[in-house]
Order: sequence, then C-alpha cells, then structure tokens
Amino acid sequence: MCGIVGYTGRANAAPILLDGLKKLEYRGYDSAGVAVINNKKLFVSKTAGRISALCEKTDNGENFPGFTGIGHTRWATHGNPTVENAHPHVSNDGKFSIVHNGIIENAEEIKTDFLSNDSFYSQTDTEVAVKLISKFYNNDVITAIKIACKEMTGTFAFGILCTDLPDKILATAQGSPLVAVKGETGCWIASDI
Repeated sequence: MCGIVGYTGRANAAPILLDGLKKLEYRGYDSAGVAVINNKKLFVSKTAGRISALCEKTDNGENFPGFTGIGHTRWATHGNPTVENAHPHVSNDGKFSIVHNGIIENAEEIKTDFLSNDSFYSQTDTEVAVKLISKFYNNDVITAIKIACKEMTGTFAFGILCTDLPDKILATAQGSPLVAVKGETGCWIASDI
C-alpha cells in the first residue's frame, strides 16, 4: 500500500513532506520521493529504499526549497523497486508531477489509445496517469484532470502539481483514501489522517 502527502503554505515544503512520509511508514514501502515547485519549475528527489536515504539526499529537505510539494512512499505493484519506478513522476513537458495511491487497471490500454508516441522511463501505471493529464492540458488544469480520470479504470488517489499553478496542490480520488485539510499556515493532503 502506498502513502501520499502534499503541502502548500508558508513553510519550506520538503521537511513537512518528509515528516509526513515518516508517519506513513507503517503502510510498508520500498521506495520514496518528493517533488517541489520552486520558481515555477519542478524539482524531484527519489530513492529506492528507506525514507532515511531520501532525508539524507535532501539534507532533511533543507536543500530542496519550495513552498508547494508532494511526497510518496511506494510499494511496488507495477515494476521493480527502483529509482525510475519511484514516485513522483513527471510529465514529458515538465509541467506536471504526480503521486498515486491505487492501481490504474487499464494503463496499458491508455498507452496504446492515447500515448503511443510517448516514451516511458518507468514500468508504472502512475507515469501513464501524469502523461495522460499532460496530454489533455490546454491551460485548464481541472478540465485536464477530469478528462484523464474519466479514461482511467481502477482505484486512485492523486496528488498533482502543475508549474502553471505554483502555489496549489490538486487532488482527486476514486476508491482510494484521501484527506485534505486547510489550516492557518497551509493546506495538506494525505492518504491517511
């Protein structure tokens, strides 16, 4: 079972994301990663293995600045536990990043029907999802996500970043747990309370 977290607010996102991922370790995982938006660009750090390795790689998130981000702990269902298969995944144009809890049952059909000209660097259904959202994007993020989600069968909870909305986390779920919280210092999403 995977775990997802997201944060946008006044504080550096990466340390908050790493703390959230540590709280989700009980769910089991084989890889972890975070993505943040800084100056309208996506920055991603992933590792196969423990969250402690990701903390070390990012200096506990301190050398990974940005106020909006998403994080993920992955339990391999599609592909081996490698850095390439770890989430977050990024669209080819670098505009979108996504974390996912669930299984997209028709990922191979989506590749054939919509993404036959795309190159894939992972074995995951999640990479299919981010590329599908990007394909339908025409300056309206919500519409792109809705259209993409209608094409997917299975279960999912997505945390999505878009560089065109650098202070927002987009989230949607179908059959997988997802909570969203708005507070005085920011907003959070997570796959568990």
